[in-house]
Amino acid sequence: MRIESRTTSLSWIPSEAVKGVARGAFTAGVSHYDDPPPDVIKDFDGLRAADGFRFANQLTGWAEFGDDGALLDCGAGGGLLMGSTTVRLGPLGATFAAVVMPELRGEPERGDGWVRFTQTVGGRTGVPLPRRIPGRQLIRLQAPFVWSTLTLTLHADGRAVPMLAGASPFPRHWVYDGEDRLCLKAGVADWQAWSGQDSWRHTPWGDEDSPVLVTAAETALERELSTLIMRGGRRPAVRELAAGEVLIRQGDPGRSLFLLLDGIVAVEVDGSGLAELGPGAVVGERAVLEGGLRTSTLTAVTPVRVAEAAAETVDTEALRALAAGHRREEGRAECG
Repeated sequence: MRIESRTTSLSWIPSEAVKGVARGAFTAGVSHYDDPPPDVIKDFDGLRAADGFRFANQLTGWAEFGDDGALLDCGAGGGLLMGSTTVRLGPLGATFAAVVMPELRGEPERGDGWVRFTQTVGGRTGVPLPRRIPGRQLIRLQAPFVWSTLTLTLHADGRAVPMLAGASPFPRHWVYDGEDRLCLKAGVADWQAWSGQDSWRHTPWGDEDSPVLVTAAETALERELSTLIMRGGRRPAVRELAAGEVLIRQGDPGRSLFLLLDGIVAVEVDGSGLAELGPGAVVGERAVLEGGLRTSTLTAVTPVRVAEAAAETVDTEALRALAAGHRREEGRAECG
């Protein structure tokens, strides 16, 4: 049996993710933040032409398995799509080509009834980026390197499992499955860690990759709620929490809901850990709708940024209708 699939990561700069002196360039419009990529990639070439991402890692793979599940043959392809960078000063603009690093794709890893492909791609923008290197009395003008490392595991039973195995701390990386649907997200986009990159030696082309905290993609309801929060009425307040800080505590009154913009929070109920949530997750809506108490405790696992919307700034009727609509959809799916 022949199995074919692919996985794609799109890397982009979320709103308010840039820190320090460089933030002024984004605020002034010299550079720009990116809109979140779509939940489903329907027109990749169109998305690229519209400057919908900073760079993409595309990994394709195929495998032939025998009737007994033994791997007979396999192969992989794909590579990097790196965009250019346009800098604007008033009516004037200049476009800088990116510096592309060699693709890294080792020999496939083979197991009993499966094969795994790994691919690293990346580079850096050609735009100079003055930055101070921590612990050293020097300033580099070159931008740090960005990259993502994808794996794609094909199984003899037909399953194809993508994973984000490593990535640069910045920008944000989203991963799509073989049907081009968003399935995984990097939980943290850390500008400060990335801008402090010493040299290429501390990248996959030197002697190390960077581990990445990966979370599942949020639900369709959460995506609609995030639009309601960010584009509803009054702009929500943005809060930052250090690792270990509590966002909400079980049993406390709840008069606001939260959209997780960056970082990972742990969910506990009655002292037992249930899950970890990443960017895009919406929490606190139950207490807002029911006017009750918080049903869980959320604690920051990493540094976290959240948008907090007070109940009186949210269209609660629209919130209630969205929640009810998705419950009906889930009911129909279960009946089917």
